[in-house]
Amino acid sequence: MIDFQLNDTLQGVRDMLHFVAESEVRKVSLAADRAHGFEDAFLRKVKEMGISQGALSRGDEGATDAAPSPKKKVRSLNRIAAIASEELAWGDASFLLSIPGAGLGGPPVQFMGTPEQRERFLGIFTKDNEPRFAAYGLTEPGAGSDVAGIRTSCRKDGDHWVLNGTKCYITNGGRAEWVVIFATVDPTRGRDAHRAFVVEKGTPGFRVGKLEKKMGLRASETAELVLEECRVPAANLLGGEAYYAGKQGFMGAMKTFDTTRPMIAAMAVGIGRAAIERATEHCKAAGLLARPTQRSHALAAQLAQAARHLEVARLLTWRACFLADEGQPNAREASMSKAYAASAGLEACSTAVQAMGAAGCAGDSLVEKWFRDIKVFDIFEGTGQIQRIVIAKRLLEGLKSF
Repeated sequence: MIDFQLNDTLQGVRDMLHFVAESEVRKVSLAADRAHGFEDAFLRKVKEMGISQGALSRGDEGATDAAPSPKKKVRSLNRIAAIASEELAWGDASFLLSIPGAGLGGPPVQFMGTPEQRERFLGIFTKDNEPRFAAYGLTEPGAGSDVAGIRTSCRKDGDHWVLNGTKCYITNGGRAEWVVIFATVDPTRGRDAHRAFVVEKGTPGFRVGKLEKKMGLRASETAELVLEECRVPAANLLGGEAYYAGKQGFMGAMKTFDTTRPMIAAMAVGIGRAAIERATEHCKAAGLLARPTQRSHALAAQLAQAARHLEVARLLTWRACFLADEGQPNAREASMSKAYAASAGLEACSTAVQAMGAAGCAGDSLVEKWFRDIKVFDIFEGTGQIQRIVIAKRLLEGLKSF
């Protein structure tokens, strides 16, 4: 049964990462936002401290193994990742997305890759302290949340596959050592035709397009990736050709989302929590909650409601993580946590800006930054509308119209 209390190990993880977020990340957050990125020296320092995307998201036993087995499982590993995501996003969500490691590219390699592929592609992140990145290339200009609609094509040509298409809004795509690219052998076949490839930096026909300038999460790199007659070795087809006898390419993408959506939810909770804490401190210092006035009561009620919704979001997230840790299906719960947490985080940040007034809107205010950052949490990794469709499908399974 899920435990709502943190044991000593989980509390230790939470305390350590909260210390890092408060003492290291918050100090450089606004500067990184203005510079559209964290300095390499800072990211190298973070890796030397033992904080990496692999350490936060790996679904295996040996955190230091180069070739983890996806069948090995550490109890509470997904819960640990969610706690880490919340605390580091409390510091700065852009930082969490910028931490060196495999990032979103890691889960599909773990779930779909052969042992040799896992060793080859994940091993590069453990060999030294240099900050290295990988990425996950699914979204296209005409297909984002509708994964079945991807149009990047792939065709077999001898010992290679030839890929053509454009991917957009790819986190860390410009600096990634490799990117997991989803493509289709035939767009008319929908999900059955999906394939997943690891495309390495420097592959002929593979280039970085524009780097996006965004409203929020400015310090996190978001890139366009272009594939033009890109020749990828057949050995880089995740799982090998036999793996795709069914809808395994599409299912690999969905399994990745079932793992990562609760982490996105946890990040939204962390940002919202930071905003409510800052707004509460401001209101107390300004005496806005000390007087028995109508405004004081309204402010207190708004802050309390936002805090309550964040708590519900956290529990939904932990439920989704618990199921994942137990090896049980969690697609519905993962979508529930993301849909609810994104809304709760937006409510919290909006409430904080409103409660603080001009102080919350100032350009040097962390609350203003968090307000810009939070909106995308209802968009990436599947929009809120898509999450509601997923939830409805799971609730109404068996009905032909769904």
